[in-house]
Amino acid sequence: MASSHRGRVRFGPAGWSYRDWEGVVYPRPHRKDFDPLAYLAGFFDTVEVNTTFYRPATAAVARTWARRVAHNPDFQFTAKLWRRFTHQREAWTREEVKQTRAGLEALAAHRRLGAVLIQFPWSFRRTEENRAWLRDVVREFDDLPLVLEVRHASWNVPDFYAALAEQGLGFVNIDQPLFKNSLPPSARVTSHVAYVRVHGRNYHDWFRQAAGRDDRYNYLYTARQLEPWAERIDALARAPETRSLFVVTNNHFRGKAPANALMLQSLVQHRPVEGPPQLVEEYAETLQGLVLPRAGAAPEHEHPVGP
Repeated sequence: MASSHRGRVRFGPAGWSYRDWEGVVYPRPHRKDFDPLAYLAGFFDTVEVNTTFYRPATAAVARTWARRVAHNPDFQFTAKLWRRFTHQREAWTREEVKQTRAGLEALAAHRRLGAVLIQFPWSFRRTEENRAWLRDVVREFDDLPLVLEVRHASWNVPDFYAALAEQGLGFVNIDQPLFKNSLPPSARVTSHVAYVRVHGRNYHDWFRQAAGRDDRYNYLYTARQLEPWAERIDALARAPETRSLFVVTNNHFRGKAPANALMLQSLVQHRPVEGPPQLVEEYAETLQGLVLPRAGAAPEHEHPVGP
């Protein structure tokens, strides 16, 4: 008899503070006290925090985030680890570890921390030096729910996945533009926290040095392109190890991430889901039959930004 086990699946975008989401994801005009994070938490059960990649969040700021999503009891954040540990190779200090842990521990104390994303760039290859660096990073934060994203195909070996499972370190299954030595799509579970991260397939700008952030992530998936990921997500959720599964869309330009997150949710749940009316209007052809506009969404989910 097939197992009925199914881990909790949360869908959502990476980030919430984008000017080009005004009038596309967020209503415009809106009240002065409109809170974009609270608004998103009315449609999604997770958002990946990007700002913690650039600088650690204080405990006070993290507590404010937790209060702003209080109306959704199922909501959990995921948060990117500070790039000091992933993109810079000078030895870190105890003070930097303390600063990094402050905001993450505050979210965990409020039961709002689903995962801490350790994201390395494509250039981070499977060498002995890099494996040692990774071990040191994990050691600093191993009491938190860690998930690891690598992008280079050199990591795609059985020993690597076995080591992750032994450490209880989650693996991030990614969709990215596929070039030589890029890690391909997968459906692997190595801890009780499973993770999917969808970046878009903007081949032209992904590695172009002069490309800006918006250029790299300017990509809208079609339903046909997302269907294989819906199957992988279903398989990940049914894996016996999985307790929580986070599905995060990172193709943020002009609200394409929340559009594709809602589409994935619809495809996995085999039913239409509700989305912001202005987003459904913006991408009506792509969202047709999968995402319906929620009437009265703006007033219902406006909350004060302050603590």
